Amino acid sequence: MTPAARIAAAAEILDDILEGAPAEKALTGWARRSRFAGSKDRAAIRDHVFDALRCRRSFGLLGGAETGRALLLGQTIADGREPSDIFTGEGHAPAPLSPEEEALVARDPAQALSDAPRAVACDMPDWVWPMLDASLPGQAEEVARNLRHRAPVFLRVNLRKTDPARAIADLAEDGIVAEPHPLAETALILTEGARKVAQSGPYQDGHVELQDAASQAVVASLPLADGLRVLDYCAGGGGKTLAMAGRADAEFTAHDALPARMKDLPDRAARAGVQVNVTDRPDGPYDIVLCDVPCSGSGAWRRSPDGKWRLTEAGFADLLGTQSEILDLAALLVAPGGVLAYATCSVLAPENRDQVEAFLSRHPEWELTTDMQWLPTDGGDGFYLAQLTRSGVTS
Repeated sequence: MTPAARIAAAAEILDDILEGAPAEKALTGWARRSRFAGSKDRAAIRDHVFDALRCRRSFGLLGGAETGRALLLGQTIADGREPSDIFTGEGHAPAPLSPEEEALVARDPAQALSDAPRAVACDMPDWVWPMLDASLPGQAEEVARNLRHRAPVFLRVNLRKTDPARAIADLAEDGIVAEPHPLAETALILTEGARKVAQSGPYQDGHVELQDAASQAVVASLPLADGLRVLDYCAGGGGKTLAMAGRADAEFTAHDALPARMKDLPDRAARAGVQVNVTDRPDGPYDIVLCDVPCSGSGAWRRSPDGKWRLTEAGFADLLGTQSEILDLAALLVAPGGVLAYATCSVLAPENRDQVEAFLSRHPEWELTTDMQWLPTDGGDGFYLAQLTRSGVTS
C-alpha cells in the first residue's frame, strides 16, 4: 500500500470508531476484510489511527471536523506535510481537497491551536479538563500534551531469572536495544526492535515481561518480603502479581471480579518461574492486599486513547463508587499490622487522594502511611499509590 492509501484506510477505520466501535475491534475488522495489507501496512495504519485518537480534538480543529478524513487531514497539517501530496484521489489515495479544506490548510496551525480553548488544544474532553487542571495545578497542560504522544515500550526484568545487565545483553542478540530506566531497577526502555519482543528468547524464557515502568515502580514501593501472604485483589491479567512474585519468595494470590482476565496467568507464572495462586474467593488475612482498582485510565490514555473519549461523566461516577466498594471489602482481608495498598493508573484527584480521604472518613481506625504519584512526564504512565495501615497496630 502507498502512504496515501494507508491514510485513506485509517480514515475509514476512524469513521467506524467515531460511530461507536471499539478501536481494537475496528482495526481487527478492517484487517480481516483487507487481506492484501501486509504487516507493515497494518502497523502503519494502526499508528495513524491511534495518533489521531490521541489528538482527536486538535486534529479535528485543524482538519475542520471530527471525521476520519478530517482527523487525518489535521494530522497531516500538524506534522508539517503537504496535504495536496496525499489527498490526490489517485489510486487508493483520499479524494482531493475541497476549497473549504484548502482554506484550512492555508491557516497558521500554531495560531489556530493557540486561539482554541485549552481542552481542545490539549485534546481533553470538556468535562475532564477542569478536573485535570484542579488535580494537577500548574502541571495539567504539560501532562495533557504528554498524553498526546505515543508511550514508550518498557520491559520488566524478572529478577528470579536474570538481572538488568544480562537481560539487556540477551535482548541485543535478538536485535532489541534496551536501556535501564530510572523509575524502577527492573525497568528497561526499548529504543529499537520493540515489535520483536514477543518472539525473542528472553521473553519466551520468562526473563522479561512487557510492563510499564511506573507500574513497576508501584510494585517496587510495596513492603514485600519473603514469607508474607500477598493478595492482588484486582489482578486483571496479573502483571503486578508477577512483578511482586519476581521480587520476593512469598505466597502470592491473584483475584479478579472477572476471572477470565486471569486465564493466561498460570502459564505466564510458569514461564516466569514463580508460583501464583488464582482464586475467586480470597481467604484472608493477608499481610499485603494490593487493590489496583478499575479507574479512568487517565494516566495511560496515550496507550489507550479510545478510552479518553468513551468515558462519560456517568461512567466516571460509577467508577468512583466501585473503587469505594473495593476499598471497603479489601480492608477486611488485611491482617493486623498488614498493608492495604490502593493504586490507580489515573492522574485525577477524585480517584486518588480524594478516594483515600473518603475511605479514612468511613474507617477512622485506618491511617495513610504514605502516598505517591507518578506522572506521564516522569517517563512512564500516570500512577497513584497509597499505603494504609490500622492506627495503633504494628506487625
